[in-house]
Amino acid sequence: MNDSEEQKTQLHEEDHEIHEVENGVHNFSSEADWVKPEDPLILERLEWFKDQKLGFMMHWGPYSQLGLVESWALSDEDGDWSRDDIDWTDDMEEFKRQYFGLNKTFNPVRFQPELWAELAAEGGFKYLIFTTKHHDGFCMWDTHTTDYRITGPDTPFHAHPRADICKNIFDAFRDKGLAIAAYFSKADWHTPSYWAPGMARGSNMWRGPSYDPKEQPWLWENFVQFTHEQIMELMTKYGRIDVLWLDAGWVRDGGKVPQDIRLGEVVERARERQPWLLSADRTVGGPYENYVTPEQTIPEGPLNVPWESCITMGTSFSFRYEDRYKPTRQLVHILLEVVAKGGNLALNVGPQPDGRLPEGAVKRMKELGAWMKSYGEAVYGTRICAPYFTGSCAFTRKGDTVYCSYLYPDADSPVPEHVLIPYMDHAESIELVGMEGKLTYILTEEGISVRLPDADRNGQAPIAHVFRILTNQ
Repeated sequence: MNDSEEQKTQLHEEDHEIHEVENGVHNFSSEADWVKPEDPLILERLEWFKDQKLGFMMHWGPYSQLGLVESWALSDEDGDWSRDDIDWTDDMEEFKRQYFGLNKTFNPVRFQPELWAELAAEGGFKYLIFTTKHHDGFCMWDTHTTDYRITGPDTPFHAHPRADICKNIFDAFRDKGLAIAAYFSKADWHTPSYWAPGMARGSNMWRGPSYDPKEQPWLWENFVQFTHEQIMELMTKYGRIDVLWLDAGWVRDGGKVPQDIRLGEVVERARERQPWLLSADRTVGGPYENYVTPEQTIPEGPLNVPWESCITMGTSFSFRYEDRYKPTRQLVHILLEVVAKGGNLALNVGPQPDGRLPEGAVKRMKELGAWMKSYGEAVYGTRICAPYFTGSCAFTRKGDTVYCSYLYPDADSPVPEHVLIPYMDHAESIELVGMEGKLTYILTEEGISVRLPDADRNGQAPIAHVFRILTNQ
């Protein structure tokens, strides 16, 4: 190993100590890392954000053609978990060439953004999080910074009237009343100012830059300017953006391999045009991580800062052939646990490479929407309420009204005559959401014992019984 190789390996090892990503799953910042914004408008928008509860997340790009996890197989550092489905070659350098060439065959001619937006609205979603660019660097908007884009001459879809995918998606979802969050990876494994030709370490490449930014400041500055220009394109040419959702937490100032892209500078520039803009600089903490974003997990207890769990409807963020989608009962229970702990749920669906949403995902969206239409009052616009989440009960509050969602694990679960609600404070009356009339209940040392109507104890167990507890406090 020569000196250059030794230095790059050291960069790999030192930056890995930050542990932003383990097997493709991001850790999340602690409450102590959250910095309360000083801008009254940003504080107001955070209250708006906490009202929304349910976001529709989408990972989509040329990688969808392979049915593999998005981008990660390009990083040799992450190959031990991201390359399990690569069964046609053992030559990873050849695989990288194949991957970066997927733009030449990406042609989603069945792309129907209005249908996507209609389904999302029917599903009860309140905002969209769309991947404008993942770590592989392929841009899903008409950027002028690179030809590696959906409207690039090598991409067959560039001639389609809806070739500017971000524009068409953002416009369609706004028309249905959904807010827009633009996912943007701060890393870019395609641009030569991040993974630089002649400086990459071949089959020993990691997720960070292929050079030390301190030793190549001019090259790093090129990357910073490239990143700022891309972000400002999205912030100035694509209508109202409510959230700049930033991924690749290893790209940050600090640590043993600083990668300072001067994020504050570009966010403040963006806020000159869009002063309401929230920034979610994932896993970094500080003034530009306005809310915390656990991934594929739910915190053990409630958080007292704004937060959002991004969780897949199936098994993968990007499209996976013959994926298995979580049952609607499980999706509702996940949502209720997240909301009871004070968070939002960003539920991810990966579109097919041809531009359609998978049938299984569409079915789940419709079923989720039907449940939310009946019981959404216990979700939207609520705040946390002790005892929060007990495993069988999810609590929320809206003014003087407390909601308890009593969860049934499956349709065959026994429905008791009396449900014990572990709520110890005063209750004026109790009702079932979706049913007229007050319920009979008694106070016990363990909480409130509520008698269910006979009609609600016949047949299969519901996803949940949602109780409305009027407190008049």
